[in-house]
Order: sequence, then C-alpha cells, then structure tokens
Amino acid sequence: MKKLIVAASCALAVAAGTVHAKDWKEIRIAFDVPYEPFEYKDENGELTGFEVELADAMCKEIQAECEFVIQAWDGMIPGLVARKYDAIMSSMSITPERAERVLFSDPYYITPGGWFARNDFDTDVTDMEAMKGKVVGVQRGTTMDTYVTENMSGIVTIKRYTTADDMVLDLEGRRLDVVFVDYPVGEQTILSKDGFKEVGEPVKLGEGVGVAMRQRDKDLAEQVNAALKKLKEDGTYDAIMKKYFSYDIKI
Repeated sequence: MKKLIVAASCALAVAAGTVHAKDWKEIRIAFDVPYEPFEYKDENGELTGFEVELADAMCKEIQAECEFVIQAWDGMIPGLVARKYDAIMSSMSITPERAERVLFSDPYYITPGGWFARNDFDTDVTDMEAMKGKVVGVQRGTTMDTYVTENMSGIVTIKRYTTADDMVLDLEGRRLDVVFVDYPVGEQTILSKDGFKEVGEPVKLGEGVGVAMRQRDKDLAEQVNAALKKLKEDGTYDAIMKKYFSYDIKI
C-alpha cells in the first residue's frame, strides 16, 4: 500500500508539472539598437541584423510567435528581471557575474574586442606609459568596458556610452583618442569610414555570447539551446552568418 501511495504521488507530481509548465508559444526578445551588424534598422526602418535574423529563425524552429523589443543596453538585465521581455539576444557575453543574475543559453558566437582610432593615432595601446592621459571610449556595461576598467583605470580617461553610435560620433569629433568595441561593430561602423584604422591586436574576451533568460525559465533555455543546435546543424546559421561576416564567428 505504501508503494502505491508513493507511485500515485509521483504520478500526480508529474501531471501537475505538465500542467504548469510554461507554454512558450509567445516569446519577447530584447535587442540594443543600433549595434551593427548584429542589430540595427535598415533604410526602411525595419529591424534587421545577424542576431535579429538568427532570432527569427530560432523562433520558427521553436514554433513560437516572437515580439522584438528595443531596449538600451544599460537597462537590459533589469528589464529582463522585471519581465518586460523573456530573453536578451543582443551580443551579451557570458560572464560569471552576469550568470549570477541570468540563465544563459549555450554560446552561439564569439568575436574579439578591437581597438579603432583615427589614422593619425600612433600610440601602442598595450604600452601603458604611452597611453597615459589618452581618452578611451567603450560601451557601458560590456566586456570591453570591464577589460579597460580592470587594465587601464588610472592610466587613461574612460568614457562610457549607451550606444555604439554615440561613441563613434565622439571618435569622429576628436573627443576620443581610441575606442575598444566588439570587432565586427568597429569593422562596420568605423573602418567603413575614411580616415580610421584598426590599432593593436584583437583581444579575445569571455566565453562567447549567449541568449540571456530569467534563471527560473529553464524550459525556455532548453528550447533555445535545441533550436540553435538545429540551426547550426542544418546550415541555417551559416547562411545567416555569411550575409554579415566574411569570417566564421560560430562557436
């Protein structure tokens, strides 16, 4: 009799879990815009970019209706926790500090940070003596911000920006000496302009980029991981990647 009661209790628990499991047929995904080529608005004002197209393909694989939400970077994790959206798919690098607050998917790309400046900048960015007094631009709250803060505080003046576009404008206006940004962003938004160059060597940062979700939403994370794995296996990921990059960023 005791065994029957335990079995019945387990069956009820499984049934209850099934009833109360989240049905992810609608998913709200946040992006920080502009962050070209990952997420930006095209000439028609439509949201596009590598991560936007990948998110769209992921939603189709999950068979969910997805709503895309534009959110400034410095409010990304607070907005997720406050349930303004269900996931962040906006070049968020996986770090131990962030993993204490959010649940990350498996990494889906990795790119290094890159140093970019005007053509007349001739300082070695690895020479801290030569870098004294220089003004360095980073996007607030990124792994590039963390790297510069940890390695160059007290040596350079660090200016933090909400958007990459604002940072580039200050570089053009000579209010910055050099910027440290996600390499593809610098490649597309800075090297595409006359009078600018890459300086120094790219710096590999972190474990890669993942989709960030609330820690309790493990069922969503399982579906996201399964969908991204399938997109990598069936060639969809590569087809999207090749539209935006001439090199492999897959991880």
